Amino acid sequence: MRTFAPGALGVAPIEAITHWRLDVDRRALKRLNHTTRYFAESLAMTAAEAKIFSSAEIENAKAWPFAEARKLVKRMERIDHKGPVVFETGYGPSGLPHIGTFQEVARTTMVRRAFALMTGRETRLISFSDDMDGLRKVPDNVPNKEMLAQHLQKPLTMTPDPFGTHESFAHHNNARLRAFLDQFGFEYEFRSSTEEYKSGRFDEMLLRMLEKYDDVMSIILPTFGDDRRKTYSPFLPISPTTGRVLYVPMLERDVKTGTVVYEDENGEKVKTSITGGAVKLQWKADWAGRWFALNVDYEMAGEDLTESTKLSSRIVRALGGEPPEGFNYQLFLDETGQKISKSKGNGLSIEEWLTYASPESLSYYVFQSPKKAKKLYFDVIPKAVDDYLSQLDKYADQTGSALLDNPVWHVHEGKPPVETSPVSFALLLNLVSAAGASDKAQLWGYIERYAPGVTMQTHPNLDRLAGYAVRYYNDFVAPDKVYRAPDDRERAALEDLIARLDVLPADLTDTGLLQTTVFDAGKTQAYENLRDWFKAIYEICFGQSQGPRMGSFIAIYGVRESAALIREALARDYS
Repeated sequence: MRTFAPGALGVAPIEAITHWRLDVDRRALKRLNHTTRYFAESLAMTAAEAKIFSSAEIENAKAWPFAEARKLVKRMERIDHKGPVVFETGYGPSGLPHIGTFQEVARTTMVRRAFALMTGRETRLISFSDDMDGLRKVPDNVPNKEMLAQHLQKPLTMTPDPFGTHESFAHHNNARLRAFLDQFGFEYEFRSSTEEYKSGRFDEMLLRMLEKYDDVMSIILPTFGDDRRKTYSPFLPISPTTGRVLYVPMLERDVKTGTVVYEDENGEKVKTSITGGAVKLQWKADWAGRWFALNVDYEMAGEDLTESTKLSSRIVRALGGEPPEGFNYQLFLDETGQKISKSKGNGLSIEEWLTYASPESLSYYVFQSPKKAKKLYFDVIPKAVDDYLSQLDKYADQTGSALLDNPVWHVHEGKPPVETSPVSFALLLNLVSAAGASDKAQLWGYIERYAPGVTMQTHPNLDRLAGYAVRYYNDFVAPDKVYRAPDDRERAALEDLIARLDVLPADLTDTGLLQTTVFDAGKTQAYENLRDWFKAIYEICFGQSQGPRMGSFIAIYGVRESAALIREALARDYS
């Protein structure tokens, strides 16, 4: 089942160049329940009500996907490219898919969408799995490690599935990848390295690689030490006796017959054709060969592959092709600052993010600053959610290039939901804490009082957000709560705040007035830095060093209920 709007991150050839806007009050539309439909599908619209971005508006867009699309446009002009423009992403199925895998597809799709808007050209996205690679080591985060250890160096499509659900380890991981990409509504073509080699679709490229063998070796060998140079070959035979991928030199080569001779693991010399899946290419040559065979026009990669990108580009030119456009993005890091690894399973998994936050928030997070290294662990989720909601709110009042520069346009393919949330994720987390809510239904009484007319039915995204908040609070906030006793000045300020709240109307929801009330209570105790005052409230009343905007919290939780919360904190036994 999709948890996102159909096609929300895919590219529809016609719709990609059209952005729907209404000549009506956009703020009024925010209350409507159309979160999983595009504007054009949600509301009866005529062509006169729709707007196509002008060339000037597109040209003035500064968001990074448009900068990348402009680079690609220049490439297409330089090589006089005809036909569909091919985008590609790669996946190594030696480990389970993670957000680092997803983000490459998401970011590439964002560039693809910007390019489609700029040019109107037909595009394709290939998601390529390197599943003919040999299993180098046993991943840390899989079962049946002893069984896997018996199949080291065998192609991943010939390695048994340790989970016991698919015909091979690669098939299992490929299925996990595709299920996730499908859940997000990506439009892509899945390609398997094993299928490309065995079907013969790579044969022409392999024969060209054999023809240019010396040129390819002259590019690659200088990057190795003396020992590695003696054994290196771009061709890796699949042993007919053990089924393993062999890293051995080629003893003989015959361009006319398309054959090579090598020494098998048992010491016998084997003559084999390089076509039909009998050999595969070693990875840098493999990457270049794939670009050449599939006519790839755009592919981005992690910053750790910067030198490999340059080397593979040189190999493509040696084959007579043109390397794709692209850039090297910074890698996601785990909580300790270590690179996220499929085999280690560190950092957040795809499933974990979606347990505690929406797919839209994940797409927003990967959109941000692709050339900046970012930590990816549970603590980043609340801010990512609220930043996404903030951008969604801004989008309703923006026009022209500002719309194209808003991350929401890229997350939702130019058709974001009209529903925004009147309540932030951070505020919901504190509401869960204060109300002792064990499920989202308990939160709705507060939400409906705070925002009349907002219900589970009118705001399904907010309903989802409430559920995420309950789960996130129980798993990550509650276990770390530590309440502290107030000092004399803090107690006096809190008692003053209680007195001020007691004289206000019980149904007051004016967040500005309530925020001022909290400010004034702190000022009476001569707080020079009011941040210290608010931090004291959070630590004493919420058991944490950070918290919500207090005016908003009191408005949704209730004036009398907030006063009672503070009284309870002051009466707490800290001994």
